[in-house]
Amino acid sequence: MSYCPECGGGMKYISTTKRRVCKSCGLSLTYQELNELRQKLRPESETEGEQRDRRRKEYLNWWLGRKKKK
Repeated sequence: MSYCPECGGGMKYISTTKRRVCKSCGLSLTYQELNELRQKLRPESETEGEQRDRRRKEYLNWWLGRKKKK
């Protein structure tokens, strides 16, 4: 599950609109908008290796989440 960059609440994927909506504050973003906002809010001190590791973990969480739903 992804988390809202604004309030930290859980985000739910709405397949009809292809957007993620925060369950707490109602923020609605596409996957690309969510990544861009996270990139803007992320501290600059993260190294390339840390970014790569974080992206791998995010992808793994996404992949495993998709497998559980089926």
